[in-house]
Order: sequence, then C-alpha cells, then structure tokens
Amino acid sequence: ARLDGLAFSFKPHAGFFVPLPNDSEQAAKILGEFQPVFESERIEKVGHNLKFDLSLLLWHRISVRGKLFDTMIAHSLIEPEQRHGLNYLSEVYLGYSLSKSASDAKEEQLSLGEVASEKIAGRAMESADVSWQLRAALEPLLRQKGQERVFYEIESPLVSVLVDMEHEGMRVDSTALAEFATQLSKEMGEAEKSIHQLAGREFNVNSPRQLGEILFDVLKISGGAKKTRTGQYSTDEQTLLTLAPEHEIVRRLLEHRAATKLKSTYADALPVTIWPKTGRIHTTYNQVATATGRLNSVNPNLQNIPIRTERGQEIRKAFVPRGDGFVLLSADYSQIELRIIAALSHEAGMLEAFQSGVDIHAATAAKVCGVSPADVTPEMRRKAKMVNFGIAYGISAFGLAQRLGIPRKEGGQIIEQYFKQFPGIRKLMDDTIAFARSHGYVETVTGRRRYLRDINSSNGTVRAGAE
Repeated sequence: ARLDGLAFSFKPHAGFFVPLPNDSEQAAKILGEFQPVFESERIEKVGHNLKFDLSLLLWHRISVRGKLFDTMIAHSLIEPEQRHGLNYLSEVYLGYSLSKSASDAKEEQLSLGEVASEKIAGRAMESADVSWQLRAALEPLLRQKGQERVFYEIESPLVSVLVDMEHEGMRVDSTALAEFATQLSKEMGEAEKSIHQLAGREFNVNSPRQLGEILFDVLKISGGAKKTRTGQYSTDEQTLLTLAPEHEIVRRLLEHRAATKLKSTYADALPVTIWPKTGRIHTTYNQVATATGRLNSVNPNLQNIPIRTERGQEIRKAFVPRGDGFVLLSADYSQIELRIIAALSHEAGMLEAFQSGVDIHAATAAKVCGVSPADVTPEMRRKAKMVNFGIAYGISAFGLAQRLGIPRKEGGQIIEQYFKQFPGIRKLMDDTIAFARSHGYVETVTGRRRYLRDINSSNGTVRAGAE
C-alpha cells in the first residue's frame, strides 16, 4: 500500500495531518523527519488497530518502538463478546458518532491516486483524535476489570511480533502446488468415473439433489435417509461418513470431496496469495477475532493447513525455508493440556508422573484400571489417553463411550474411577464452575476473562453448555 499521509493527535479535540507526495523519494524524506518519534522508546504510541499502522510503516522501512496502547485490543479485553470497531467505541464511550467512513479512513487513503484530499485529511485526523480520547476512557476500565497484566505484558508486546511475522511472510513453492493441483484433478476425474460406474449412470456429483436421488432412490442405500428443509435428501459429510461402510460409491464420493476441497482451498488458492515482490505469502493475524484470545489468520488462513493425511502433507511440503542456510523448525508442547490441568489442580498423582518423566497415559491407565504400570495393555492406555484429554473439556460418559466404541455404562465407570484416582482434578472442575456461578466469568492464570452469561440460566441444557 502507498502512504498518502500521516494523521496524529496528542490532546483531545485536536488533530494534525501531514500529506505525503506521490514521489517516493520526497515522501521518504518527509517520513524521515518523523522517524525519531516513531523509533523512540520513550514515546508511547496510541491508536486503534495499531498493527495496521505499524505494518504500513515497516514496509516503508520504519520500525515503530516504545510502549503501545491499542484501543481495539484494550476493548477486546474489557468486553470480549462485543464489537471493537472505532465508530462503535466512539459512540459507546464518547457519545460521539464519527463522520461517515472516518473509521475507514486508513483503508480509504490507500486507494487514492493523488495527494490526500482535505476530506480524507479531516477523517484521518478525526480517527486519530477519537483514538486518543478513547485511551483515557478505556485505561481505567482495564484496571477495574483486572486486565492490565494481559494487556501490558501479553497483548501489547505481541503486536510488534505479529507485525514482524506478517512482514517476514512465508515462502511457498508455487511449482510444487501447481503439480499437486494437476495430480488432484486427475484423482477427481478417476473418482468421478468410478462413481458414475457404481451408480450405473452419469450425473453431477456436486449437485446435492442429484446425488441424494442416486444414493437413496436409485441405489436404495439404507441408513435412515434424512431430508433437508427444502425436501431434498441430506448429503452432507456427516451423513456420508455414516453411510461409508454400506456402499463403495459413498467411499469414492468422500475421496472426491476431499480432493476437491484440497484443490480449491489450498492447491489453487495459495499461489494466488503469493506477493510477487517477495515471492512469499503474507497472512494477516487477528488478535481480537475470538472471545478466548486465540489468534486467527486470514488472507489466506495458514492455521489449518492439513497434516494428518498423506495428501495434506503434500500441501505442507510446498512451505519451504526462505533460502540456503535456513531451515523450518516445527515445535510442539508435549501434552500441554494435561500439564496445565496438573499445575492448576495440584493433583499429586499427575504431578509425580510428569516430574518422574513416565508415560502419563500409561500411568493414568495403571491407576484407573488398578494394575501395575508393567501390566498396562495398549487398549488400557488408549482408553486412559482418551479420558485424559477428554476430561479437561468436560467429556460425558456418552461422549467417551462413543469415541471408544464401548457401552455408555462402561464409559461412566471409567470416568468415575478416574475422579477417584485424581480427586484434585474433580475439585478443580467443581471449584471453577462455582467461581463462574458467583462471578459470571472464568479467568486464566494471567487474568484473561471469559464471561459466561448463561452459567446461572434456569434452562438446564443452556446452563450445562456454559458449564
């Protein structure tokens, strides 16, 4: 993006605008005048969605330093479930509506071919002034809601890290992706041919209506065919997975769908997002997209590149180091949820297992099944592993039975036995629910809050969901 100007404010109801000329050398000279301010560790920078501004400046070779106060992030911690747009915050906290599109002034500036007009300058100054005023309104609320540690120690320092990550980008081998796309097209063609043979006729495999008629009216595949509101047969993935053991055509359909999804979502889409100037993909990370504080990645989404299937690994192979002398390092926590639950619950049995370095799932199996660690079978370990990971997310006897393919009663007995052996975990879960009931929220170790408005609902199902 080209920079059309700088708008800034350092006192309420005042704003300043410095237009930048089209000539890049001239613009760089003017930007250079501001460099000491941007790069000063002593000067705090306030703004709304600061990552946008910091990224833009970094592409113009200016690294912003110093403490950051991002009003968008501050509000996401104060009211995680609400909207965080500048206009919304201005109306709620300042009782002031921005002039049309002032909140989009940054985006609008980018499309201007000429030096920013007075109208744009006015909007940009208004955005800067409102952000400055919002800081004074939001700062006391961070304190009041106990969010200062999360804001100043976690989220604010993270902004600069994400700016660097987005700027660095990820090198992708577009040739490898193109070859894979060709291979997927071939597989899709073969699967389609096979589906038509098994159906005894040609039809559009991507048409849910035609597919439903073939499966349930022509081939009469059982399994309790469900119909959608429009009266056609349901052929969603869940339905097909249930029917897969009953007929080969369903298995071939699932293969066709998997190949189609990989081709359209990754093999075809990723090369389009490679920026020609760097030969890399520069995704955007969102800090405030989820109520839990989890990051998400868009344009393109690099967080869910498949890995578990052989085909998914082909996509991963296309992500390569930036050049000779560089490697990609993949790091993962070992049983992170269990370590957290052991630390929070102070459960002696589990802490001991982690500290002595034994296989945590085998140790759990030995305790739950009442056998010595040497006598734990692979089947016992499998069940213990499912309970270990499921318990942290409140798995029910029904859920456990379904995943392990065992009777519900046995699922209930395993959970009961688990809690007998690890009473600290049961206590942690009960205490957490009790805390949520009396406070209306739960809190992480660092103090990030998740508000649960349904925790005291009179509707049992709704309440159980919140629990």
